[in-house]
Amino acid sequence: MSDNTRGRTEYPLQLSKNIDETITLVTNIVGESDDIIQRDFLVGKKIKASLFYVDGLADKDRIEKNTIEPLLKYSVNEKQKSILLEQLLDEVVFHCDVRKEKSFEKSIFQLLSGEALLVIDGIDEVLLFATRSNNERSIDEPESEVVVRGPRDGFIESLQTNVMLMRRRVRDQYFVVQYGNIGRRSKKDFAILYIKGITNQEYIDKVRYRISCIDMDDVVDTGSLEQLIEDNPLSIFPQTLRTERPDRTVNALMNGQVVVLLDGSPFSLMAPVTFHMLFQSPEDYYDRWQIGSLIRVLRYLGAFIAMFLPALYIAMVSYQQGMIPTTLALSIAGTREGVPFPGFIEAFFMEITLELLREAGVRLPRPVGQAIGIVGGLVIGDAAVRAGIVSPVMVIVVALTAIASFVLPSYNVSISLRILRFSLMIAASLFGLYGILIAYIFINIHLVGLKSFGTYYTSPFAPYRYAELLDTVIRAPLNLLSKRFEELKPDDQRRSK
Repeated sequence: MSDNTRGRTEYPLQLSKNIDETITLVTNIVGESDDIIQRDFLVGKKIKASLFYVDGLADKDRIEKNTIEPLLKYSVNEKQKSILLEQLLDEVVFHCDVRKEKSFEKSIFQLLSGEALLVIDGIDEVLLFATRSNNERSIDEPESEVVVRGPRDGFIESLQTNVMLMRRRVRDQYFVVQYGNIGRRSKKDFAILYIKGITNQEYIDKVRYRISCIDMDDVVDTGSLEQLIEDNPLSIFPQTLRTERPDRTVNALMNGQVVVLLDGSPFSLMAPVTFHMLFQSPEDYYDRWQIGSLIRVLRYLGAFIAMFLPALYIAMVSYQQGMIPTTLALSIAGTREGVPFPGFIEAFFMEITLELLREAGVRLPRPVGQAIGIVGGLVIGDAAVRAGIVSPVMVIVVALTAIASFVLPSYNVSISLRILRFSLMIAASLFGLYGILIAYIFINIHLVGLKSFGTYYTSPFAPYRYAELLDTVIRAPLNLLSKRFEELKPDDQRRSK
């Protein structure tokens, strides 16, 4: 037995006509679980039958009213067992989704997915009823991607509901949804979404192949799935885009990207992705182009501040003091008088304190977390200045860095820039501005060589495409954005005419 199948039960190839043998097979597989309910009864008070379902996943009321009661009252002819299933499907069962199944393995899988399994004596097939209960949270606005103007609905943990949200927005006959399951033991459902005629088949095949190559017991969330299918798992930059917003996901489909939804996760994955897409928000297209362009410029400025400001402070204070205007240099020197630590130790201490406060605010309950973040920052900053451990200028630098990092719409790229911030601070402490420039060059080398499903990560800057710059740092008027991104290789290049 291979490692992949060790410890797993091998199912028989076919069901038996003897109901006792079939019941024994089912109970041998799942009988140890107390939440597997077995209900024995007689179809038409003549033919022995048994119905299995999972308590909590299946709707008991629907099973009683729409399945068991009609079967008990049905007048059955024992001589017509060969067509009994067809008769039940046509005349008795009131479920909108009921089907026959010959495969025992598929039957057990559907039973554990929340469907009811009906076994009838003398028939080597089973009936599967879609009786899954609707135990899920309501559709709310995503907390991690709040917009001032735009739709207020967001994905939830139900795959069917998330697909419904997409179907509600895209009514194109070429909109394709393909289901599968992942995880050797969890067999979690996922869906691949794309628009035929827009999305390049190469990307569809790559996404499908990489998911099929995953061999794990369980894939808990799209965050884990993202790490398993990206081109370079060692890179700190995200190579897929994730979001809780259906409108942003629809925009990705219209651009020619492939979308992956996973049951149990409220996030969708979009691939391929380029670096500038991480700075975009669906709200950019809901306001006038002047407003959208201004906000995007602010995001790039915020990214620069979040990455470079502490490193520049260290370089200027420790090495290149002559580059600071005289008045400002005297002011900084005055505030640093009595501070016992060099600029790097001072900045490193405050940045670590900031990260600790940020994580504490996230993990604690929301009312307490907000108080910890605000009060903790004010108290610690004021106490550090009064104690002479850090300078007031350093507190201002850290505060600006924190504010700038919150401007970015994608949480995963914000974390990447936070990691790079510490790398740049170390480079600045060793070589000043030269260290920052060397680190920046290495970052660019990595970005230029990075790909997302074969797509250049830095496009349209490298390779350079002038026309696509209208929807990167700035957002041109919508009537000028008539073409899709060439780097995504869409089958249909034109968005509008």
